[in-house]
Amino acid sequence: MRGLTDISDLIRSRRTHKSFGPAPVPPEVVDELLELARWAPNHHRTNPWRFRVLGPETLARLKEAAGPGEAPKLDRAPTLVVASAVLTGDLEQDEEDICATASAIYAVLLAAHGRKLAGYWRTPSVLRTKAGRDAVGLPDGERFLGLIHLGTPRSDPAVPGRAPLETYRIFLP
Repeated sequence: MRGLTDISDLIRSRRTHKSFGPAPVPPEVVDELLELARWAPNHHRTNPWRFRVLGPETLARLKEAAGPGEAPKLDRAPTLVVASAVLTGDLEQDEEDICATASAIYAVLLAAHGRKLAGYWRTPSVLRTKAGRDAVGLPDGERFLGLIHLGTPRSDPAVPGRAPLETYRIFLP
């Protein structure tokens, strides 16, 4: 793969990985990724995102909450980060903050890819349950948006099909 210095190349070459090497992402690299997330656009500079990096005790609680059918999926990557958005109760602001948090998650994934790390944005149902939320300390007033899996890639996933521009671009008079 050639150097990923151009943002267009970075966007087009990022893939969802479901198979990771065993080494965790060093904490200082996780911090670099999360620092970049704060540059995501957010109306009124609310900084609504929260990122919880899971340690082994928290992961064990989350796996227990997930149950035997879903727990193995939590072992795919050596580094897991729960992403959520703080809600205010104002519907318009909350919608903007959810979108801003989604942008911040994408910034993390792109930054990880730029460092030759693998990433996967999941939304496992366990984190929408009381037991799952309690396991990771997700309080009421925060909306779960994703579980980010990070690690070293074990494979090079195929380029997924994408709809042509003409199917989603609309010109208005």
